[in-house]
Amino acid sequence: MNISGPYLLYLGDATDPLAVKTSRGLAVWRPELCIGEYRGEACTLTLGLPRMGFAEAAGAGARTMVLGVANAGGSMGAQAIAHVVEALRAGLNVASGLHDRLNGCPEIVAAAKEAGRQLFDVREPPAQLAVGNGRPREGKRLLTVGTDCSVGKMYTTLALERELRGRRINADFRATGQTGILIAQSGIAIDAVVADFISGATEAISPARDDGGWDLIEGQGSLYHPSYAGVSLGLLHGAQPDAILLCHELGREHIRGIPGRPLPGLAACIEANLTAARLTNPQVIAVGVALNSSCLSPEAARQACAAIERELGLPCEDPMVSGVARIAERLLQCFEPCAVA
Repeated sequence: MNISGPYLLYLGDATDPLAVKTSRGLAVWRPELCIGEYRGEACTLTLGLPRMGFAEAAGAGARTMVLGVANAGGSMGAQAIAHVVEALRAGLNVASGLHDRLNGCPEIVAAAKEAGRQLFDVREPPAQLAVGNGRPREGKRLLTVGTDCSVGKMYTTLALERELRGRRINADFRATGQTGILIAQSGIAIDAVVADFISGATEAISPARDDGGWDLIEGQGSLYHPSYAGVSLGLLHGAQPDAILLCHELGREHIRGIPGRPLPGLAACIEANLTAARLTNPQVIAVGVALNSSCLSPEAARQACAAIERELGLPCEDPMVSGVARIAERLLQCFEPCAVA
């Protein structure tokens, strides 16, 4: 999949910051590809990019509009469909990570054909996937896991890749979600894979490697989320992780989308993930906690990290505030030697 940039990021009428995490991920990790943002009249969010219409963006050099919004079920509404058609007629290709496929909408397909533009359904998995086999394979792998969905697993994985590469350690981000795939320009959207093939798809995106480096696999969902635990479990088995890194958001009152269901304790969550991961890698260990502390003051966040470190005996950092240097240190200490790029 070769998606032409620069991008116009589509925010639609979003008001929930979590709903635009695809667009935000691209703006943060691939800013050189992002030329502007499309915001509807009801949109209350911005990524700090120039606000543009479709024709304006095409005139400024944008090649593809990325439908960078998400909602429960990943559906396209009538307004989004109309906007995609308008973007195509303005001369833009369109990429989408929604469960609703661009190529499944006759109106969009007809507009793309008429305009000579391309449609990219990032969530479409490969046609041929094998079931997982759980057999040991060469290489080192880390999987990010979470107390809930949308707690920063992708950001943390990318931050760790940047940290390790900065130390001249071979490390590669392996994308399992639509945003990650747009950033990495490769990967498989695991939540679109038929359940029997989830572990096999994970094995496919992180095959054996013999250079001594690390595959850093983007986690999805949470073992504690009733809606998405199946995806999380398949990832744990297919990744065969040597290490897991727990991601957690402070201040979250309940499992996302299910009021009244509390988040798990950190120690319990780590142990549940280690127990599940031991099916395919009995030697797996936890190497740290990545904390989203955006609801706290800097001093309160520092104290929260310190308290978690005392409780768990693991380094705890907020990747957006302080990076992941100490987590990387723990990882490398546990798995020396590592290959230098």
